[in-house]
Amino acid sequence: MNPFLTQIRNLGPARLAAMGGVAVGLIAFIIFFATRFSAAPMALLYGNLSSTDSREITQQLELASIPFQMNNNNTEILVPAERVTPVRMQMAELGLPSGGSVGYEVFDNMDALGSTNFMQNINLVRALEGELGRTIKAIDGVQNARVHLVMAQREMFTRDTQEPTAAVYIKMKTGRLAENQVSAVQHLIAAAVPKLKPSNISIVDERGSLLSRSYENDQQQVAAQQDEARNNLEKRLSQAVTSMVESSLGPGKVRAEVRADMEFDKVVTAEETYNPDQQVARSSVTVTENNSTNETQPNDVSVANNLPDAQANNGSGKATSNENRTEETTNFEISKQTVNRVRESGTVKRLSVAVMVDGTYTTDDKGVRTFVPLPDDTMTKIDSLVKTAIGYDANRGDQIQVENMPFTGFEDMAGPPEFNFLGFTKEEVMRMAEGLGVAVVAVLVILLVVRPLVTRAFESMPQGDEALMSEGMAQLSGPGGVPMPGSQAEDEEDLDELIDIDKVEGRVKASSLRKISDIVDKHPEEALSIVRTWLYQET
Repeated sequence: MNPFLTQIRNLGPARLAAMGGVAVGLIAFIIFFATRFSAAPMALLYGNLSSTDSREITQQLELASIPFQMNNNNTEILVPAERVTPVRMQMAELGLPSGGSVGYEVFDNMDALGSTNFMQNINLVRALEGELGRTIKAIDGVQNARVHLVMAQREMFTRDTQEPTAAVYIKMKTGRLAENQVSAVQHLIAAAVPKLKPSNISIVDERGSLLSRSYENDQQQVAAQQDEARNNLEKRLSQAVTSMVESSLGPGKVRAEVRADMEFDKVVTAEETYNPDQQVARSSVTVTENNSTNETQPNDVSVANNLPDAQANNGSGKATSNENRTEETTNFEISKQTVNRVRESGTVKRLSVAVMVDGTYTTDDKGVRTFVPLPDDTMTKIDSLVKTAIGYDANRGDQIQVENMPFTGFEDMAGPPEFNFLGFTKEEVMRMAEGLGVAVVAVLVILLVVRPLVTRAFESMPQGDEALMSEGMAQLSGPGGVPMPGSQAEDEEDLDELIDIDKVEGRVKASSLRKISDIVDKHPEEALSIVRTWLYQET
């Protein structure tokens, strides 16, 4: 007979069943371990999905034979990490996820012949609302968005037209929309809908808070714009002071608040200035006159004067006069400057700046932190830097106050440092720890469960001569292990050295006793358990 089959048969059905169960469990554990760490890691494909989008995306993944998992009440879909980008591109081609809204694809499967003008207009509004909702959801931080449009309709037999309006619902992942983002959403919708004004768009968040501001007239809108301009200026100056001083003292060591008094009056100024020092000759006229006059005395009436050549021989007196006059006229042009000023933007009338800086801290032997103020020269330098950063003007009445005070709870406000162990992130370390833990458990199961069971099973089997000896002892001994008298003489030659044991009837081989002693030395706990079992059976 095959010795192996004999050993297996001698184990008994209970031991065989236990060994088989342990073997099956170990194989299943090894298979789980191999599949768990050989499978590709899953990554998030989409999150915060509606039931409609989740159903449509899973249908497409099943058609494409792409493995996936559903988490968080079927609102998250996970696929293998290396296939996230291709799957997203594939879903984008199909218009998924749509967020439960319908876009311009509503016209793809529509029968144009059987549709009325009313149906076409309704579908156009639905498509426009869906496309605007998808665009708003693309903004960072927005989880969901819905848009309701009321288009302008002109009633019959009237010249009055109704202005279009819009209502927007926005659900954020965390926080809320900033004011500039609210204004951006208003202008986005107004640009997409004809004749829609940003002031006719109402935006509401998931808490029911009205985010947009509506204006009844232009004055209110102008006042809101002025407040926004003032806030932007104060914020810009505060950030400039904070960033500059933090470069020296360190992050979180400075608090700066700026108050700006601004004037938003519209001023129109016309100036006309003449400069007498800057003269230019525009024209010059010169007039010159020369006059000459000769006068003679009248002659006496006489015979001589009546004779021929009487004038040549006349020696009467003459009077001669000459007159010269010169007139010059020069026209000069004086330089003139005409300035027209129109001031519409606000001007700063006064700035008030409050800056609080933190000092240094010392820790004594008892762990008590003590605040140490900054030196006076350092505070003077900080004051000068703040004045330069805000454009300080004493004539304008600006005020600056810089104080050195201890900050409370800044260290508690700082978040914990990002986990990093030898260049590995927290997720990578947890994954390695998980694999190491599974490997340790597998080794412990083999060493503490499988190995003792196999060792005990094979050590408890009678082998070779021991089996023959036990059979011979069973034949020689009667009930209770008492040797039969007729067979004692026949078996004396086959027995080794015989040892008499007190309170025990019969004889055993010394070699068997030595083997039993070795087994007891190797496995004292198991031997003690067996003896206790015998004692309980006897009692």
